[in-house]
Amino acid sequence: MYWTYPYDYRNTFQPVWNVGYQQALELIKAAVQDERNDELFYDQLIKLAPTPEQAAIITSIRDDERSHNAMFRSMYREMTGHDVYGVSDEQYQPVRTYSEGIQKALQGELSAVEKYRKIWFGLPYGIYKDTVYGIILDELKHASKYNYLFTLNR
Repeated sequence: MYWTYPYDYRNTFQPVWNVGYQQALELIKAAVQDERNDELFYDQLIKLAPTPEQAAIITSIRDDERSHNAMFRSMYREMTGHDVYGVSDEQYQPVRTYSEGIQKALQGELSAVEKYRKIWFGLPYGIYKDTVYGIILDELKHASKYNYLFTLNR
C-alpha cells in the first residue's frame, strides 16, 4: 500500500528554480525589457530566411513573442500598479548567417522556458500563473519550430 499526502504536506521541499513573488515580478520586468533586441533579431532572421514559408514560420513566432510581451506588461501593471519602462542594457548582436540565427533562436527559446518557469513558480495560483504556463507552452512550440527549420537547412 502506498500512502499519498496532500501537496502542502511536503512544505519543506523547494525546487531549485523556486522563487518568491518579488523575484517573479523582477523577472517579468526583465522579460519585458528584452523585447527590443528580440524584435530586432527576429526581423533580421525573417530577412535571412531562404524561403517565404520559412519566413512565415519565424513571423508567426515573432508575433507570438509580441503578444507574450504585451501580456507580461499587462500582468506587471496589474500586479504592481506600475508600467515597465526602459530597455535592456544588452547590446544587439546581429547574426552572420541564417543557420547561426536559427541556432541562436532555438537556444533563446529554451532559455526563455527556464526563465519563465521561475516566474511561474513565484506567482500565486490564478490567471497570471495560468497565463505564464501558456507562454511556456508557446516557447516550447517555438523551439520545436526552430528545430524543424534547423533540420530543413542542414
